[in-house]
Amino acid sequence: MSLCAGRVREIAVVGAHCDDIAIGMGATLLTLCTAEPGLRVRALVLSGAGSERETEETDALRAFCPGADLEVQIGAIPDGRAPAHWDQIKSSLRAFRDRCDPSIVFGPHRDDAHQDHRLLAELLPTEFRDHLLLGYEILKWETDAHAPNVFFPVTTETALEKARLLHKCYPSQAMHDWFDEEAFLGLARLRGVQCRHRHAEAFVLEKAALTVGGVSCGCS
Repeated sequence: MSLCAGRVREIAVVGAHCDDIAIGMGATLLTLCTAEPGLRVRALVLSGAGSERETEETDALRAFCPGADLEVQIGAIPDGRAPAHWDQIKSSLRAFRDRCDPSIVFGPHRDDAHQDHRLLAELLPTEFRDHLLLGYEILKWETDAHAPNVFFPVTTETALEKARLLHKCYPSQAMHDWFDEEAFLGLARLRGVQCRHRHAEAFVLEKAALTVGGVSCGCS
């Protein structure tokens, strides 16, 4: 069953680490930015500022958002220590929320095994209370594969381009045994099977109100 979010002119994408956004929704970004030239993409990444990863992330998001009106902010929260910086992260999200007006907010999902991802997923709905919030999945070695409930079909060419760009833009991650095209394309193929397309990316829907035939259920 298809659901339509309508025309999207601005999105917010949030990640705990450099490469989270590209791994979780790189093909979605490529598709949206190609379909909507000038799409406003506002990105917040909590960690990596002042390191080689900041340069990687900035270049990567430019590549994954062709033709977009892109703004990227990268913070300096220590990798793996997000829970100890709860107040700083909360304040960063509040300031980020005040600077953007997205139709859709993308971030990690609540059941992610990594504590940094999970904390961010828990805080996002406290700032983006009236937004369509979709949690992407981050391929990694933990066995935290979940059951997504929203799928975004992408073309085979786009899935291949995502895998290519990940390797090109994040050379610092090449040493990981899971960071390869076979893994990224395998997950995209699995999610495609689950929504009857060749390839797809998958998300967890935080919360939504149902409208059927132009009428919101429960309205008098």
